[in-house]
Amino acid sequence: MKQRLVVIGNGMAGMRTVEELLTAAPDKYDITVFGAEPYGNYNRIMLSSVLCGEKTIEDIVINNRQWYIDNGITLHAGEGKAAVYIDRKHKEVYAQDGTVAGYERLLIATGSKAVMPEVPGSDLDGVISFRDIFDVNKMLDYSRSHKKAVVLGGGLLGLEAANGLVLRGMDVTVIHNHEILLNRQMDRPAAKMLQMELEQRGLKFKMAAKLTQLTGDQNNHITAVSFADGRQLECDLFVAAIGVRPNMELARKAGIYCERGIVVNDTLQSYDPSIYAVGECIQHRGDTFGLVAPLFEQAKVCANHLSAHGAAEYVALPTATKLKVTGINLFSVGDFQGDESCQSICFTDPALGVYKKLVIKANKLAGAVLYGDTADGGWYQQLLEQREDISGIRDALIFGKAYAE
Repeated sequence: MKQRLVVIGNGMAGMRTVEELLTAAPDKYDITVFGAEPYGNYNRIMLSSVLCGEKTIEDIVINNRQWYIDNGITLHAGEGKAAVYIDRKHKEVYAQDGTVAGYERLLIATGSKAVMPEVPGSDLDGVISFRDIFDVNKMLDYSRSHKKAVVLGGGLLGLEAANGLVLRGMDVTVIHNHEILLNRQMDRPAAKMLQMELEQRGLKFKMAAKLTQLTGDQNNHITAVSFADGRQLECDLFVAAIGVRPNMELARKAGIYCERGIVVNDTLQSYDPSIYAVGECIQHRGDTFGLVAPLFEQAKVCANHLSAHGAAEYVALPTATKLKVTGINLFSVGDFQGDESCQSICFTDPALGVYKKLVIKANKLAGAVLYGDTADGGWYQQLLEQREDISGIRDALIFGKAYAE
């Protein structure tokens, strides 16, 4: 008899786990998947490429509906099919429309929710986040009929949204609460080079700005954005890109132990031994996750245990940052600021638009920031992850792998 596996969430983390499981133990489970969006599984990371016109929605689909049929997977996806209740006592999952599926093993992969600004007017029409195909379609509609967009958030997602809207012909201002862009991934010199390059592409910036209010017209549609310094910006479309929070309400309602996310151990098991969780909804050893590399590693480990080959343990490694804006190369990994126990090696060529900074601690690479020339990013990441002693190549390290070796 096959066991029943129910997966809540049809996104990248959950479906990568299923793919790994089909490879490791193809006949072990009858699999049922619940998804809130009316699509197969698609690559959320590539939404910015759809927004700026480099790809279509069809291009970013990873597994279409036929794939589920071919692999004998029951897919409940779309309106009414979002899971709303987990009955742990009877081991059943209920969807909004009453659909029920029983399980021996449950995998929760509910992802995350966009954080919206807590200011008056955040419920106006024309105020959206940048999370899914619905949001992208809305931005594309607005770009055809409206002119002025404001993007809140100078992080990776905000800059990708702003770049896409500029390419669609909108007048775009990015608001950031810090004085440098990508302040969690870049140091000041790299961030300034990035801002200059984006300004040349037509983006405008309001830095170290505090948003106080969104104002609408009589139709409840956004018209302006107000700041603490008393200034205002005209606005037809407001995109919030200020981060995400683990989507754990369903798990919490079911009595599964949660803190900032669904708490899991090194095998991605929750406090209920029959329930696993992966992706942006989890908390592992105090950390939550927002980038794709750790999600895929979690999927591998989780599938290893679901297939009863259970030997793998999930270890969080430093994740590298890249910006998906064509023609802009940046890379950062690890502790790129350093402290008094670290030394920094820097290289700058303003004419070529190249900046590199390596942070060394106890003869090991602790962090790196590259702008303009990122060819050696993977090599630096490898040195960092493997904690290699770099004292023998230290003098040549900044010039890259080919020179150092």
